[in-house]
Amino acid sequence: MTRRFLFVLGSARADGNTELLARRAAEQLPPDVEQQWIRLAEHPLPDFVDLRHDGPVQAPTDDNATRLLDATLAATDVVVASPVYWYSVSGLTKRYLDYWSGWLRVPGADFRATMAGRTLWGVSVLAEEEEVVADPLVGTLNNSAAYMKMRFGGVLLGNGSDRGDVLKDERALGRAKTFFVREPALARFPHETSGD
Repeated sequence: MTRRFLFVLGSARADGNTELLARRAAEQLPPDVEQQWIRLAEHPLPDFVDLRHDGPVQAPTDDNATRLLDATLAATDVVVASPVYWYSVSGLTKRYLDYWSGWLRVPGADFRATMAGRTLWGVSVLAEEEEVVADPLVGTLNNSAAYMKMRFGGVLLGNGSDRGDVLKDERALGRAKTFFVREPALARFPHETSGD
């Protein structure tokens, strides 16, 4: 299967530091790898309504939800590019991940089976110097991948606050050059790895 990367941009602003870092990493992908970029702020999702116990779940009727579902299912690699907002993913990103819960039950989508074995990656920029501050964001993505039986490529972290700051972060730019090169392992929940 030809690799197809879906970049889900979760920032509230266009061309922010997280997007800049994601684009630097994407420049390193081979030319035959397809790339699709979706800015969540330009394709807003309605409030997520959990209908799991209220009868059968229907396929999405909202154009943005349908587009995101189709793009997610078509991707071999999903890259969540979210800045650290209050120590985790942005609200736009969280809503996108909430929709995964509904997509698990859409008839004919086979969302979990389709996503199993595919790869979830993260790209994020934070204003703090200490990267440990981003642990909740990393945990959200790792655990989402583990639940879906996906591979987890980790999170490419950079530093910056003002627009363009991340382009001064030589360490992050260096990591961006090889970020998508490695073959990620299947994601595991922390309790599955703590005994190793």
